[in-house]
Amino acid sequence: MIMSTTTFPPTPAQAPPSPPGGNAIKISVRAKPRSPDASRSGIWVGIFAITMSFAAFTSALFVRQGSGDWTHLAVPPLLYVNTVVLLISSFTLEISHRTIARGLEVEASALRSSLRWLSVTLALGLTFVAGQYLAWRKLAAQGLYLATNPNSSFFYVFTGMHGLHVLGGIAALAYLIGRLTGSRSAFRLSTFDATAIYWHFMGGLWLYLLLLIRTRL
Repeated sequence: MIMSTTTFPPTPAQAPPSPPGGNAIKISVRAKPRSPDASRSGIWVGIFAITMSFAAFTSALFVRQGSGDWTHLAVPPLLYVNTVVLLISSFTLEISHRTIARGLEVEASALRSSLRWLSVTLALGLTFVAGQYLAWRKLAAQGLYLATNPNSSFFYVFTGMHGLHVLGGIAALAYLIGRLTGSRSAFRLSTFDATAIYWHFMGGLWLYLLLLIRTRL
């Protein structure tokens, strides 16, 4: 496991020597390639578990839809706006990620740029969650609630479960921002990698759910 420690760069005369077997780097030192570690392994295990849970929900949807009393609901147009917001947030996170993890010397200006894009991603993630809540309100205004009929139940379950997982990603983004803004705070680049993988997965999962909602609900 290669750990990258990011701090404000010391002057060359004050730069401390790397520890024996040295995984730690300073901003002014070229980063070494990272090998997979526990954080990446853990995120893939989590993604697998999330995939299996939504696969189970999808199977339940198909079974319930075959009962004969199924009616379709009108998809709130706001969902498409929310989709664009989430996709843009994935793009801004990738910019932030590549700025700080591109394997070159990470200067203070690059660190600030990464932090700005990370903050934009966090704001877009919160906007997405707020938009999903507004979509719920629009359905409720039509008299469609969790227990109104089977298709509305699945709509709330799919969007609600996805929203909860997005909130988990937002918490990870807030954690990264906190570590980046601390003048002497260190963080593992592998944590950034894992957060980016998870956030991109949330975007892909939402595209699948939107297609499912559009064609099946």
